[in-house]
Amino acid sequence: MTPLAAHAAIRFGLGARPEAPVPADPSAWLASQVAPLPELPGPGLGDIQAALRAQRRDIRHPGVGDIFRAEAAAWAARMITTRIPFAERWANFWTNHLTVSRRAFQTTAWLGHYQRAAIRPKCFGRFEDLLLAAYRHPAMLGYFDQNNSTGPTSAIGRRGRGLNENLARECLELHTVTTAARYSQQDVASLARILTGWSSGRGEQFSEADGFLFRADTHEPGTKRLLGREFPPGEEGGAEALRFLANHPATYRALAAKLARHFIADAPSRASLGWIEGAFRDSRGDLAAVARAILAEPEARVPLRKLRSGEDYAIAMLRALGLGTEGAPALLAVLTRLNQSLWNAPAPDGWSDAATEWAAPEQLMRRLDWASELAGRAAAGGGTDPETLAQTVLGPLARTETLAAMRRTGSARDAMIVLLASPEAQRR
Repeated sequence: MTPLAAHAAIRFGLGARPEAPVPADPSAWLASQVAPLPELPGPGLGDIQAALRAQRRDIRHPGVGDIFRAEAAAWAARMITTRIPFAERWANFWTNHLTVSRRAFQTTAWLGHYQRAAIRPKCFGRFEDLLLAAYRHPAMLGYFDQNNSTGPTSAIGRRGRGLNENLARECLELHTVTTAARYSQQDVASLARILTGWSSGRGEQFSEADGFLFRADTHEPGTKRLLGREFPPGEEGGAEALRFLANHPATYRALAAKLARHFIADAPSRASLGWIEGAFRDSRGDLAAVARAILAEPEARVPLRKLRSGEDYAIAMLRALGLGTEGAPALLAVLTRLNQSLWNAPAPDGWSDAATEWAAPEQLMRRLDWASELAGRAAAGGGTDPETLAQTVLGPLARTETLAAMRRTGSARDAMIVLLASPEAQRR
């Protein structure tokens, strides 16, 4: 394996697998993954609604929990076995950017469907279409309590129901323009009014298409003004406002910076930021064009500049050991142990990419404890040669000091512990 191939698997992918080495042309391998993701099976919107109705009748009903566990197991198995790891990383990035967390109980049943139906089909399309798909999905609407946001002078609002600004605030602050656009509280309130009526249907109102329902009786009538631009009333006014925000120059800058921090370095250079922002601007938010630009960015080829998150580390180590779908329970269990349980970000800004988030001594000790257990199981099972494992995990990026320390140990188990706990194995 060449250094470039190892880097492609580690930085852009999810870590190499022993039976699936990176092809001779890593750049072409990565570029080939910039394509619509395959449709995945799973519970439909109707199935999820039925489980939620059953749970409302009886809190002990297992339907919601069963759906979540099945979706989580499918995700974990896919991460360990996928042959398109860059595409899966890309989908995970946008799922995290448009975070919906199961810390809001009402979203738990929707989370797998949210990634399957809203994020994956759009993440190599235009950002405006991705944003709209996310904002129409019951997971996002439920997470920010948008279903209860009512225009003050709407038919329902006149009965005393109130406006909820949660979704509007996070849209501006986290998902699009950020505070760099210097929006005001008036802009937040205006966007909240624009989005009144955006809801998810229930029962006979439920749409199998995407679960979205526009409720005219809760929509604030009249034209609204946002960031100096006027938007008409109705459902289309909300879609128009989201498209405007998705293509705002401040959004392109913010997204470029976030992508650079994920794929290049915690503190990317101005040249890197400009490169990615230019791809956004020139393509009008075409995420496939942006992905190709990142793959071609010169600084993105500098290896091991990023500290792996808990999720990154766990997935990469299980892939390196060649586990199949049977490794899914182990992955989900260790994510909880590493304080990054699946779809459970502590706040709407999702999981951080910064090294400071993952470099705390307690965090690293948990990794090392797990690495020791993992090495013990691999050694007990036989068939895992430490030198071969080193080639899978790091290839030529392994330090000579690490390889020498492995050879000085007295057992395969100890050699694998040295490898999995090495500084370079913590990085991508």
